[in-house]
Amino acid sequence: MIFDVEVKISLKKGMLNPEASTIERALDLLGYKVENTKTIETIKFQIKENDASKVEIEVEDMCQRLLCNPIIHDYEINILNS
Repeated sequence: MIFDVEVKISLKKGMLNPEASTIERALDLLGYKVENTKTIETIKFQIKENDASKVEIEVEDMCQRLLCNPIIHDYEINILNS
């Protein structure tokens, strides 16, 4: 079975986000008044596995080991059957 996986990664609350700050300043210069801008990275991929619970465990391990830095990032995992 093939599972579609989506991982959304964002900085934890209180972490400096220079990319979001730059976007917010640029939008302000264009006349748009925005606040609390966030940037979120989305990673999508597929995993071939027989058991959804194994997919959850594997993706959690991927996030902890490679996809994000758990000290500064929050992440959300979404798994769907393909």
